[in-house]
Amino acid sequence: MEAPVRDAPSAALGRPRLGFLGVGWIGCHRMQVLHDAGVAEVALVADASAEVAQKAAALVPGASVAPDVEHLLDSGIDGLVIATPSALHAEQSLRALERGIAVFCQKPLGRNAAEVRAVVAAARRAGKPLGVDLSYRETEAMRLIRDLVAGGALGAVYDVDLVFHNAYGPDKAWFYDPALSGGGCVMDLGVHLVDLALWVLGWPQVTEVSSRLFSAGRRIDGAFSGVEDFASATIDLAGGATVRLACSWRLHAGQEAVISAAFHGTEGGATLRNVDGSFYDFVAERTRGTARERLCAPPDAWGGRPLVAWAERLAAGTGFDAEADHHIVVAETLDRIYGRPVLG
Repeated sequence: MEAPVRDAPSAALGRPRLGFLGVGWIGCHRMQVLHDAGVAEVALVADASAEVAQKAAALVPGASVAPDVEHLLDSGIDGLVIATPSALHAEQSLRALERGIAVFCQKPLGRNAAEVRAVVAAARRAGKPLGVDLSYRETEAMRLIRDLVAGGALGAVYDVDLVFHNAYGPDKAWFYDPALSGGGCVMDLGVHLVDLALWVLGWPQVTEVSSRLFSAGRRIDGAFSGVEDFASATIDLAGGATVRLACSWRLHAGQEAVISAAFHGTEGGATLRNVDGSFYDFVAERTRGTARERLCAPPDAWGGRPLVAWAERLAAGTGFDAEADHHIVVAETLDRIYGRPVLG
């Protein structure tokens, strides 16, 4: 695979001024991590709830509340961190990039590949770094597994088994409206898994996708106005490897979550898995025959690493990174899981 093409860097910004749009739980957590890292200034926050915005701003010395999105975008910020409902991600990203403001967005970047493609194109035109909070990449466990695969320690990887079951469903109504969310558990959880597999394997071409989607235990066929709460998919890759995906909301899993990513090669295997049902604690294990080796274990404060890395690139004056095109590949794969036409 060829090395990614990066635009020539612009002048370093020093400590860029950032705006945070959407400061609920995830937005506030990322804001605190960014502030503690000290690589950028949290200048302004905005939220649909004025009370939520005020509480968030009070957490960071010097942060102010923007009364609306327009004020936030016209305030002279260098970058925008978006943690709003999914239906708003692409539109808000485009508005920022068209003003020359770099963007870091919660997943999914868009509800479908067309939206993601438009945002990536806007970032390319603006020459700005584009980040998406696909944070499971940044766990120590996944980094170690990627290094094993890239270094050939597992031999030729021919099978990947991905699982993300959540014993709960989302607590906000918009998740269950496909016009607002873009989909159900695949869009919410599967996006992480598809990204992980393709990222670890070096972005091979996706050649074929088959899937089965369910709602309340019934197979979804034809017209359906809701979203899936269980999905299984098989993704075939150039070179012959197969990726198998299963994800769900409200599965009777006996614990809060079941999360794993297992990579099987001709010389061994490696697996990430969560500990005791946790959404945050992971181990990595390497297997050879009947032997098992623990590679890492908690604690690992990984949640805000993608945002900090994006802010560091922004501070250094890094321009658009063509690795952002991989977000399109993931979105196209999700479209194929949903049975949507993929238009290049």
